Amino acid sequence: MKFEAAVLHKVGDPLRIEQVELLGLERQDVLVRMRASGLCHTDLEVMQGTLAYPLPIVLGHEGAGIVEEVGPDVTRVKPGDHVVCSWNPHCGHCFYCERDQPILCEPFSKHQPSGFLMDGRSRYRLNGRMLHHFSTVSSHAQYCVVPESGAVAVPRDIPFDRACLIGCGVMTGVGAVVRHAKVEHGSHVLVVGCGAVGLNVLQGARLAGAETIIAVERSAGRRDICMRMGATHFLGPDVHDPLSAVRDLTSARGADYVFECAGGESALRLSLEATRPGGQLVILGKTQVNNDVRLRFGSIMGDKRIVRSSYGGARPRRDFPWLAQRYLDGQLYLDELVSLRLPLSDINLGFDAMVRGEIIRAVVEFPG
Repeated sequence: MKFEAAVLHKVGDPLRIEQVELLGLERQDVLVRMRASGLCHTDLEVMQGTLAYPLPIVLGHEGAGIVEEVGPDVTRVKPGDHVVCSWNPHCGHCFYCERDQPILCEPFSKHQPSGFLMDGRSRYRLNGRMLHHFSTVSSHAQYCVVPESGAVAVPRDIPFDRACLIGCGVMTGVGAVVRHAKVEHGSHVLVVGCGAVGLNVLQGARLAGAETIIAVERSAGRRDICMRMGATHFLGPDVHDPLSAVRDLTSARGADYVFECAGGESALRLSLEATRPGGQLVILGKTQVNNDVRLRFGSIMGDKRIVRSSYGGARPRRDFPWLAQRYLDGQLYLDELVSLRLPLSDINLGFDAMVRGEIIRAVVEFPG
């Protein structure tokens, strides 16, 4: 079969909508007819060349849709199921999976940077040439092929354009709070950087019952949505000494839990300094992997716990349905995260808006 997909051929170029050929499903593959796909900064990093992937490639890793077909060994989903795709499928039996660290699954870690599924192969061709998968999803397309562990059934009542967000930004942010850090009720939480991930950290802190939730964000226009998501205090660009402000709000000790979501050296330094002795810092933001970062050594003293989280401690089969139900129950806010909806043909307009900082999330919608 053939279908339309957004293909990146060259770093710095716009995506091109092309007819992609599906070779066929392997025994544990799931074919998903996409209904919505979120545009994420990680896609943009590949387009700009700061995250290296083999080309040509079909981007997108935050998708939701309907199962169209399954391989003969698939048992967990069936045609007609509504699913959210997970960009971190796992084998369940490698060294890391057996130690309850599926984010580090060895087949995934080995093959996905090369643009393959977990068996080390591609299912796509473009004009007879091999086409690469992005993070085992490639959701910026009418169809995608994912491993069975990368297709997670969710309640049918949740709209696809909200459900897709669960697969990356929502899981990363909320999960960092409730699964990874396990924020305690009544605690002081600081969130540095309130883009899509940071806003979901604020939501997670609210769901966890934190008493003080401080948002540090350089865009003054994000104040209202930060407060909506759960912030009790907003420190915008007019606050010239956010560290002092944080200490004033936390009995001079600093925050019990700090989530660095902005990326970059200055955000990391602030986050470390603002973590109280004995507190926990969770690093979610990214900078280029080979960049050196300068820190004051004293900022890491005081028995602070410092951890990097890539997917919020995700266990997708446990967490995706839970998050979807929290939305349906009115406890998790997803409507406010979608700034722009557009067809696949206009996907580059969504990335342009992302570069200009005009949106939280743009979502590509596909006809039913």
